[in-house]
Amino acid sequence: MKVERLDNLFFNRIVNEEFIKKIKEDTIPLETLMCYYRCAIMEVETKFKVLNEQFSLRYDQNPIETIKTRLKSEESILKKIKKKKLSYSLKEIEENIFDIAGIRVICSFEEDIYLLADCLLKQDDIKLIEMKDYIKHPKDNGYRSLHLIVEVPIFLQNEKRIMKVEVQLRTIAMDFWASLEHKLRYKKNLSYDISKEISEDLLECAAISRMLDHKMEIIRHRISENK
Repeated sequence: MKVERLDNLFFNRIVNEEFIKKIKEDTIPLETLMCYYRCAIMEVETKFKVLNEQFSLRYDQNPIETIKTRLKSEESILKKIKKKKLSYSLKEIEENIFDIAGIRVICSFEEDIYLLADCLLKQDDIKLIEMKDYIKHPKDNGYRSLHLIVEVPIFLQNEKRIMKVEVQLRTIAMDFWASLEHKLRYKKNLSYDISKEISEDLLECAAISRMLDHKMEIIRHRISENK
């Protein structure tokens, strides 16, 4: 009974009103910020869906195959804070971490990527912060994709907030390669020789996927010219 009373005393000292208040102060603002990022994702996703609908009506084509969305987990955000040596504050997070809200747009053809990106960036409520073109300039491992960091307004009950969203645009072939490369990259306990061999094979696969995109685009133009 004495041990139980001591345990209860210890528990009451730890879980007191001040402790609970501190937890709420740290958690609720972050949850609110995550809610804002979810709203920003919905805003940008809707813009792409509208564009896809318009192209379907006007040109009888759907440049978008699928749209995937992703909100960075709190654990991933904490890792990034540590990596960037930031303080744990919402202001620091918003100003220095740009990929919390993410949208991946999978397109049919490579030229559709640039068409959609151009249409998005022409909208007067979208501001381009950063662009990285890994299609024209692939990464050393063969990765290809167009990355945009954009700012988009979200309209809340009593305010307007400007939020950052990372947009990745890829073809089906690019996405297929990137998804498998991501899975294989995290396989552990591989020897140096095996890892090097796999990297070379993946680089070769990336070249094949690039060739496939190019060939499909040529076929598309041949069909269009003969309509």
